[in-house]
Amino acid sequence: MVVEQLDLAQVLHKIVEAALSLVDARYGALGVIAPDGHLEQFIHVGIPDGEAVAIGHLPEGHGILGAVIESGAPIRLENLEHDPRSVGFPAAHPAMDSFLGVPIRVRDVVFGNLYLTNRASGPFTQEDEDLVTALAATAGIAIENARLFDESRRRQRWSAALADVTSALLSGESDDLLDVVAEGIASVIDADLVYVIVPASDPGMLRVDIARGHGAAQLQGRTVARSGTLAARALDTGAVASSDGDAPNSLYEGQPGSGPAVALPLNAFGQALGVLTVTRAEGSARFSEPELGMAADFASQASLAIELARARAERSKWDLVEERNRIARDLHDHVIQRLFASGITLQSAAATLPEPARSVVGGQAEMIDVAIAEIRTAIFTLNSRARQSTPTLRHRVFDVIVDVSPALVATPHLTFGGPVDLLVPQDLADDVVGVVRE
Repeated sequence: MVVEQLDLAQVLHKIVEAALSLVDARYGALGVIAPDGHLEQFIHVGIPDGEAVAIGHLPEGHGILGAVIESGAPIRLENLEHDPRSVGFPAAHPAMDSFLGVPIRVRDVVFGNLYLTNRASGPFTQEDEDLVTALAATAGIAIENARLFDESRRRQRWSAALADVTSALLSGESDDLLDVVAEGIASVIDADLVYVIVPASDPGMLRVDIARGHGAAQLQGRTVARSGTLAARALDTGAVASSDGDAPNSLYEGQPGSGPAVALPLNAFGQALGVLTVTRAEGSARFSEPELGMAADFASQASLAIELARARAERSKWDLVEERNRIARDLHDHVIQRLFASGITLQSAAATLPEPARSVVGGQAEMIDVAIAEIRTAIFTLNSRARQSTPTLRHRVFDVIVDVSPALVATPHLTFGGPVDLLVPQDLADDVVGVVRE
């Protein structure tokens, strides 16, 4: 039954249950060993939930549990409480007598230890030890299969999220590229808070641009000191930076404490756009090596997608510039010339007509001159927008007219005389725009 399971959490729980049934013990637990030698997970069976809450935090791998970790070999005791290594039991912990601890190996590496206590019919025997050791060997195979399956599913989720992010970035449907990336990674990784930090105008400061998760409302938009932050380390090195939660990760005074965190640099066009930071709550499991590796791949691919999206937006802008230039040329080379020819013809015809027909035709010729002036103004505006990144006075006034026209009874008539964009200084241009809007 143990080897049939593929979900890692279920496999670990089934191993403990099988061991209890095999040797008729009351309490059992499986401790997963972290890279630093302590316990990062502790799955227990036999202790009711209410008692487990009263006991408090789970064991960290000290005392007799640490002895099993250090020895890497089975330890069997007739009475746990009489052993000098049996220390650190909380006051609410149930009494335990007989003890058997057996390591579980995965590919010759100790994955964790199986702990059993309080055998119903007396101390554990050598036969019990042999049976549990055999179970541990089988459990190692089941754990390896479950870990491979779990990693495969995790990679599928990361790949799907990356595909969604890339598609959203390249579709041009979102103006905020960093927001798309933050939403994408928040959907696949087990995290309590995801935020993007970008460099602020002050070199010694950073600004939280996007935040999602617990405490995001208090964090988004804050400007924080750069020194000592995980994001600054990622920006300076250009590589993924991680913290196991043993050092404070707070960005501002009073921020709730956070646990393990990983900072992923986002780069485009050779520049640091920001840092995507993912954090878990205090006491949560640290990020595993596979998770860190996949997060680094995600950040790298997301940075490439951002770079492509920005290049695409830049290309679209230049396409728009070219289209404006084409329209300006067509207006100048074709429309104005035809209107000018029509105006000359009307003026010539008006000279041969009696009144009041002469006045009517002459008036139409003057209207053509006004239309030609307006078209030339539009051509100038198109060209100035194509050449300049900052708006000129002419098209700022045009924008005001477009904004307010729907609220007016009649559309305003706008004309310019002379090189206003060259002669009017910026301060005066601001006043002009304000007066026109009023």
